[in-house]
Amino acid sequence: MSKFLNARIAALTAYVPGEQPKDQKYIKLNTNESPFLPSPKARKMAKSELKKCMLYPDPDCKELLSAIAVNTDMGVENIIVTNGSDEVLNFAFMAYCDENSPALFPDITYGFYKVFADLNGVPKKEIPLKADFTIDLAEYEREEGVIFIANPNAPTGLALPVSAIEKLLQANPERVVVVDEAYVDFGGESCIPLVKKYDNLLVTQTFSKSRALAGGRLGFGVASKGIIEDLNRIKYSTNPYNVNRVTAAAGTGSMLDNGYFKKCCEKIIRTREWAKSQLRYLGFTMTDSKANFLFVKHDKIGGEELYLALKERGILVRHFSQERICDYNRITVGSRKEMEILVKTIGEIVCER
Repeated sequence: MSKFLNARIAALTAYVPGEQPKDQKYIKLNTNESPFLPSPKARKMAKSELKKCMLYPDPDCKELLSAIAVNTDMGVENIIVTNGSDEVLNFAFMAYCDENSPALFPDITYGFYKVFADLNGVPKKEIPLKADFTIDLAEYEREEGVIFIANPNAPTGLALPVSAIEKLLQANPERVVVVDEAYVDFGGESCIPLVKKYDNLLVTQTFSKSRALAGGRLGFGVASKGIIEDLNRIKYSTNPYNVNRVTAAAGTGSMLDNGYFKKCCEKIIRTREWAKSQLRYLGFTMTDSKANFLFVKHDKIGGEELYLALKERGILVRHFSQERICDYNRITVGSRKEMEILVKTIGEIVCER
């Protein structure tokens, strides 16, 4: 780093994305991408915008906002569109956290929450998950601050019912509660309908996972009109053209292609449940994931050892070094063929050990 960097940024521990190696061809089951192509309408609409790329995109993303509004049964005034859901999450840290309102989130969750807190110079408190990796919501009711909860959580895949989130909202009417629903389409229950009842709720979703647009970088937030106005104040003070026209068109097409979207989600869920049963047969234990990934461990082979053995054989999964979860690996649910290769390869590794 240069000698000019300020001390706060120099002290940051940056978020570490999943590996994107180029040394060989891998079966990539490490970054929770979809095994399917974006929808036909998404691809067609994106292609049509390429010839207009000499022009700035619509900063209001009106067409995309309208499509999201129809799909979520919300008003356009209740939605903000962002460059991935990470951007709306960062906006929330910027808007609502300060020395009097620390960020509260689990000790085992999406790694960017800690980074966003440090990047924005706001205090944070990591509240430990229970021994079974479930979130102890009672602890959040006793704390002061802005609450960030991934539901389903990552990397555990465990989901809270909407009734539990509603109880948290009722207990904290003067504090913002952010529910990150990046994986909700794979078996979770969305809290978006609660936005009509609670003005302190912000729900974020992404097009990266269930809508197969990870490379497009598109997300959105749903909240009360007041919260959306707050977030737009930040957007228009930093980057009004935060969503490019090709991505916006792809997102609109995706929202208009719900039949394709639902079919892909159903296939991923069926493959996930099949993989669960196969890995249990091989001696693995795992959480009851409601996401597009599995969180697994084996008593006879360590998490890092399995990760390295799979990588050596051309399969990438995600290993975390945190003490509480270092025996686990997070495995993206790929295509049925990819998961069959994974199961076969893991079976060979377990037999060797």
